[in-house]
Amino acid sequence: MGKHSNIAIFVPHLGCPRQCSFCEQRTITGQTYAPTAEDVLSAAETAAGSLSDCSQAEIAFFGGSFTAIDRGYMLSLLEAAKGAVERYGFKGVRCSTRPDAIDTEVLDILRAHRVTAVELGAQSMDDGVLKANRRGHTAGDTKKAAGLIHEAGLELGLQMMTGLYTDTDEKALGTAREFLKLRPETARVYPTIVLPGTELCRLYNGGLYRPKELPEAVELCSKLLELFESAGVRVIRMGLHPGRELEERMVAGPYHQAFRQLVESRMFLRRLLAELSEPGEYRVMVNPRDISTALGQGKENLRRLSEMGCSVTFVQDESVERGRVKIYAEADNIERLPMRGQEHGGKPAV
Repeated sequence: MGKHSNIAIFVPHLGCPRQCSFCEQRTITGQTYAPTAEDVLSAAETAAGSLSDCSQAEIAFFGGSFTAIDRGYMLSLLEAAKGAVERYGFKGVRCSTRPDAIDTEVLDILRAHRVTAVELGAQSMDDGVLKANRRGHTAGDTKKAAGLIHEAGLELGLQMMTGLYTDTDEKALGTAREFLKLRPETARVYPTIVLPGTELCRLYNGGLYRPKELPEAVELCSKLLELFESAGVRVIRMGLHPGRELEERMVAGPYHQAFRQLVESRMFLRRLLAELSEPGEYRVMVNPRDISTALGQGKENLRRLSEMGCSVTFVQDESVERGRVKIYAEADNIERLPMRGQEHGGKPAV
């Protein structure tokens, strides 16, 4: 089976009834114009010419509230996407939208145009956080929309943000737990970044909002990733896509080009520490593809282990299953149990 890929079509701000406190999609996507049906067909043709397996690719409409845009315009994009799916054999179409822009009528339209997955930009399941950030919908809207998407037989994806204005780590973890009750197949987690021209930027400049520092965001997101993975939910994005315009224009916040790797390394470290019950010397066998996650960026995990009195040597071993470890205490050479938290297929590396 080939690797899954998205043929991303960005529709910045289209369909959004208001501008949320944090949002400036043109900076995030690097795109300032509304795509046409011809753009969809051109992107699909280009992708089909470069992909080894079109059946693992989806045309994806991101960036705005797709189901809230002008109906005629939405249909023109969907007709083009449907034609491309049928011509090139793509897996289907996916789109992202607001929870309050979903009803049975629009879901019927989506299904008729080869849409197989709908992602809801829920952002939080705390109504106070949603109101403070001008979202204009409630957690109840997310629950209702999720139910309708399931009833329509479509794949449900949920998107959340961390570090929003008035948000806390406890509320973010609560959002993840509420997400799990809605039975999503996928999730995306985006730490909040302060962008110019937003309400959040005004609050930041006025000293009324403090974005998370990178280590804080990594710690929280590692807990969120573990929650989702232990429940069998695929986290298909962790952190904003790297981009020159974003990097040049962002004002503040926990942005990092390799944010997911930082998160996975932090999760790996926490699981490993739970198995190393006392200071000492250890050999930890890992799959070669997990070695960078085990070491941490700049060998950060080795440094933190050393600070806790654990001298660890990571050894690459093809016989170790991806995402698991074998631990040997150097003093007695006795094999220890694999890291906990792996029973449901969760992996500290992707």
